[in-house]
Amino acid sequence: MAGTEGVTADIASTAAYASPARSLGDPGITPLSPSHIAKDSDANDAEEQSYPVVVAIDFGTTSSGYAYSFTKEPECIHVMRRWEGGDPGVSNQKTPTTILLTPERKFHSFGYAARDFYHDLDPNESKHWLYFEKFKMKLHTTGNLNLETDLTAANGKKVKALELFSYALQYFKEQALKELSDQDSGFENSEVRWVITVPAIWKQPAKQFMRQAAYKAGMASPENPEQLIIALEPEAASIYCRKLRLHQMIDLSSKGPVNGYNPSETIATGFTPAKEHIRRNRQSRTFMVENVIGEIWSELEEGDRYIVVDSGGGTVDVTVHQIRLPEGHLKELYKATGGPHGSLGVDYEFERLLCKIFGEDFIEQFKIKRPAAWVDLMIAFESRKRAAAPDRTNPLNITLPFSFIDYYKKFRGHSVEHALRKSNVDFVKWSSQGMLRMSPDAMNALFKPTIDEIIQHLSDLFEKPEVTNVKFLFLVGGFAEAPLLQQAIQNAFGSKCRIIIPQDVGLTILKGAVLFGLDPAVIKVRRSPLTYGVGVLNRYVEGKHPAEKLLVKDGTRWCTDVFDKFISADQSVALGETVSRSYTPAKPSQLVIVINIYSSEHDHVSFITEPGVKKCGTLRLDLTGTDTSAPSRREIKTLMQFGDTEIKAMAIDVATSKSVKAGIDFLNY
Repeated sequence: MAGTEGVTADIASTAAYASPARSLGDPGITPLSPSHIAKDSDANDAEEQSYPVVVAIDFGTTSSGYAYSFTKEPECIHVMRRWEGGDPGVSNQKTPTTILLTPERKFHSFGYAARDFYHDLDPNESKHWLYFEKFKMKLHTTGNLNLETDLTAANGKKVKALELFSYALQYFKEQALKELSDQDSGFENSEVRWVITVPAIWKQPAKQFMRQAAYKAGMASPENPEQLIIALEPEAASIYCRKLRLHQMIDLSSKGPVNGYNPSETIATGFTPAKEHIRRNRQSRTFMVENVIGEIWSELEEGDRYIVVDSGGGTVDVTVHQIRLPEGHLKELYKATGGPHGSLGVDYEFERLLCKIFGEDFIEQFKIKRPAAWVDLMIAFESRKRAAAPDRTNPLNITLPFSFIDYYKKFRGHSVEHALRKSNVDFVKWSSQGMLRMSPDAMNALFKPTIDEIIQHLSDLFEKPEVTNVKFLFLVGGFAEAPLLQQAIQNAFGSKCRIIIPQDVGLTILKGAVLFGLDPAVIKVRRSPLTYGVGVLNRYVEGKHPAEKLLVKDGTRWCTDVFDKFISADQSVALGETVSRSYTPAKPSQLVIVINIYSSEHDHVSFITEPGVKKCGTLRLDLTGTDTSAPSRREIKTLMQFGDTEIKAMAIDVATSKSVKAGIDFLNY
């Protein structure tokens, strides 16, 4: 990693060792004291462009969708048209996050259409097509994500992740604009404010990656970045949960997952699921969000805390919020936590079970040789997975595709039935209709590892001092529909807080993201996920600074590579809060100032050369053509604005008011 602040290149040759600072030859800066924090509210009053419509895209690991609202009627949230080709047993308000590219690597189709077309291809032809599913997890799991990161298709071929994500976003952009234009003649992209949701636990590079993909898809541009908001999934869910009316949710504390609800609980009497459904007939699919604070919410008082657990296909994301009255703004109390404990974990356990019965070598071969049939098998599993419940007594049948049975016989020389008999997995049987019969216990066992991880994670969180006295736990996201997860969470935490599940729980984030786009200032305080600062030269202090950092220049003794901190990881930051520091060129005759910005996950950072410190931005300020009679100690003011889901930096030469701006960049350094 290259450090900052060398002074000038002429001293590099005499250096006893090559400090990153010395080899760079960057013109250095040194702090002007004292540093201060400006609570700068004026920075936000710039004229915001207004957009007649907000479109939110929930780009999920397993399924995706969009919803929109016109700013003139914000109480109506329209969820996208029904998609063609839904699966039996799976409600298709969203479409699977699957994408198909032609053998020439051009976009072909998305969602059910991609899956069905791929499935209908002749096996010999299908191996040339590039089919991708569940690819969003790659952004979370790639340690050094950048614009060159690859994704692997079902046939093993690689494509740039940025390209694939921008194809998907472009598809949603076109679908949404088409639907809007059908309602209101000719909608232009410039009239739409886009919101894309991402998991809160994603690292900064992944959030920036999503923005780059959206620019490539033509939703917004670096010149007009505010047209696109990157919203955090659990925050979006939290915003929607504020609006919940009693008939729009299930309070687990008042009804057992099995035997209906207990009439003595007052809240249960208001639970009339029908209302939401009447409004949701096929044509309109418009959700009314009454412009009031919901009943649950009105029970919350100043300072009350609640947790949003967003359990999706790939990740589980947990945020802790606190209410601030009178406006009911939200304050993030504890930085987002979570991990890869989504419902994909259940699919993975099913795959492990198949490997146990049929052999890992066969399953691996089958996936490569018959990729479309493998997809089919996982679809059959998906709908049975949704039928799993704690009180279920009858077995679940999963149809094996004919080509599985056929290919297995060729591969092993004996039948699938034979394999099951000798596998001694006693809770999975073969039924004569060509199905795997799983006992309910066998299905529940597939859920167990993932659910255990979620419960463990939440238990650890409840131990934290910031997370005491939590009033509600809102369970949202696609995996929240699983009765097994609902029951486990109720059993573990029902005595600590009330567990609430919104109806249509899979659409909670989508609806919340639309509300967020209509009013982005609703979340007022966030926790900074990283420590940020700049690299500077300080006067060298004997005994305080390490000897290897000493640099003597024009008779002045400098300590190089010093990390001057702007904000610490997990510090509270108000929306739009600006932190400013003043610096001066280490050498008065410098014509260019280069300020390098660094980040770290650690709180205490002294030098930019420490492990885990990464460069994430550069501000270059040109001082040429300025009046040389300017004061001998020029002041260079550096500002960082935090609190939004992205961070902006700026440097100003106070004498001349020249300034440069930069976005923090995690992908190109």
